[in-house]
Amino acid sequence: MKDFFALLRRFLPPYKKYLVLNVIFNILSAFLTLFSFALIIPILEMLFKVNEVHYAYMSLADGSFKDVLVNNFYYYVQSAIQSMGASATLALLAGALIVMTALKTGTSYLASYYIIPLRSGVVRDIRNMVYDKITRLPIGFFTNERKGDVMARMTGDVAEIESSVMASIDMMFKNPVMIVVCLAMMVAVSWQLTLFVLVLLPIAGYFMGKVGKRLKRTSFEAQTQWGVLMSNIEETLGGLRIIKAFTAEDKVRRRFGRENEEFYRLANRVQRRQQLAHPMSEFLGTVAIAIVLWFGGSLILGGYSSLTAAAFIYYMIIFYSIINPAKDLSKAAYAIQKGLASMQRIDVILNAENPIKDPHPDKAKSLVGVSSPSIRFENVSFSYGDNEVLHDITLDIPAGATVALVGQSGSGKSTLADLVPRFRDVDSGRITIDGIDIRDMRIHDLRSLMGNVNQEAILFNDTIRYNIAFGVDNASDDDIEKAARIANATGFIEQTEQGYQTNIGDRGCRLSGGQRQRLSIARAILKNPAILILDEATSALDSESEHLVQQALDRLMADRTTLVIAHRLSTIRNADLICVLHEGRIVERGSHEDLISLNGYYKRLVDMQNMN
Repeated sequence: MKDFFALLRRFLPPYKKYLVLNVIFNILSAFLTLFSFALIIPILEMLFKVNEVHYAYMSLADGSFKDVLVNNFYYYVQSAIQSMGASATLALLAGALIVMTALKTGTSYLASYYIIPLRSGVVRDIRNMVYDKITRLPIGFFTNERKGDVMARMTGDVAEIESSVMASIDMMFKNPVMIVVCLAMMVAVSWQLTLFVLVLLPIAGYFMGKVGKRLKRTSFEAQTQWGVLMSNIEETLGGLRIIKAFTAEDKVRRRFGRENEEFYRLANRVQRRQQLAHPMSEFLGTVAIAIVLWFGGSLILGGYSSLTAAAFIYYMIIFYSIINPAKDLSKAAYAIQKGLASMQRIDVILNAENPIKDPHPDKAKSLVGVSSPSIRFENVSFSYGDNEVLHDITLDIPAGATVALVGQSGSGKSTLADLVPRFRDVDSGRITIDGIDIRDMRIHDLRSLMGNVNQEAILFNDTIRYNIAFGVDNASDDDIEKAARIANATGFIEQTEQGYQTNIGDRGCRLSGGQRQRLSIARAILKNPAILILDEATSALDSESEHLVQQALDRLMADRTTLVIAHRLSTIRNADLICVLHEGRIVERGSHEDLISLNGYYKRLVDMQNMN
């Protein structure tokens, strides 16, 4: 259970008051349970004539606290029988039992009442922490992880913690209290018999623990396979058009069927072992009761114990009261093992190292009031693992200049652009903005200088207004409409049912490709950044829209530092500098006319696109 308590130390501190209240009411409930059971002894011994001893009132000076308490309780019960009769005394004891039970159930409810905010709060905090970490991790982390598996960790694994670990917290704090209180009472009734019981319980716990460890291992495998299933579903939904176009439905169904069958097999193993908890604990509990019944009865019958028959029955009732909490404790232990397996998977995200860090606050530098800074790449190299994709790049982008990156797919254009906002960090060399190394700036300050328009328009399942204003807090309606007008988006926006309040669906699925791209351009326009990064910004537009949007982008890029990645060479003819990348190196640079005259890589690209 070391991992369980480590989990509690991580997440419980904000909820200590709820835990304290839960423990207090659990203790009260346990004591009230014992005292309600204690009423059985006088019923057996006195009302049914099992005990004919006459009791006299005792003071604390006459004996120990326990002896005085028991004697005086019998004295008052005996007095009640003599004055009111056996039937009325029985009714009085029954009424006392009702009151005690009401108090016991009330305190038990209050214990559960105060544990609920703790359980829900911890799960909420874990979910927030995972989401927060996902937004902070670099893009490179997710190139090595399946998106579906990350989603499974945020949903299925967190839900597993909620249904197993957090649901078991009440039992983990309630049942030990009940067991300790009952054991204390058992020691008070008969320490010899209790010593024997304490030998039995660890033996039963050992067998349950062995099964629990195996359950945790299998649960981890099952949750990992669940992540594989989620990845498969995510890929299927994202690639449904291709699946249908290539009539590959049977192929993906077979693939999903194999993965689902593996999850079915692992889930069966987990569930079977989990279901073993109850019958195993019940069997071991019954064995323990039978052994204690035999051992205790032998002591009494042999004259080795001063226990009366009624006291022995009371002792067995208390011992039986331990069995149910022990069963629940074993179930909780099984459930916790399953939940801890999910926590291990979540910790892969929470403990992931983020290599892209802010500088020390005292050393952080910033650019204030800069409208178009210069950018310089100095001997920059970058690798994906062992594959070096950028080799010793040196490039100056003057303030307010437009620099275009062209080249074949895989030449390193997008990677080079990703280094500027520190989506990834250079392996060697450095990148400076107005002479400041970007690693000496806070990431938030650095990215606040930039606006991005990507080849794939990345939009969110919300309104048109929300998507345009995504990068700007408290944007006015006038500013949003102005940005949309510059991006040539007002025409189709006004034709929608609710205008700027129209929901565009998942990833903008209710819009055409050109419309989605124009919204992403409007989003960049509204941010009014000092540096623009355009990654094939007009690639999804038809010829007419491309012309209009290119005019808007030309106006936006005026007096602004711009880095453009282009496959359509017609869109960067007027760039101040065009750099041709080939296999991670800048092999040519210059204006359109200069590069044409070189009759090299750029000229071949132009000829392939039939551009004169």
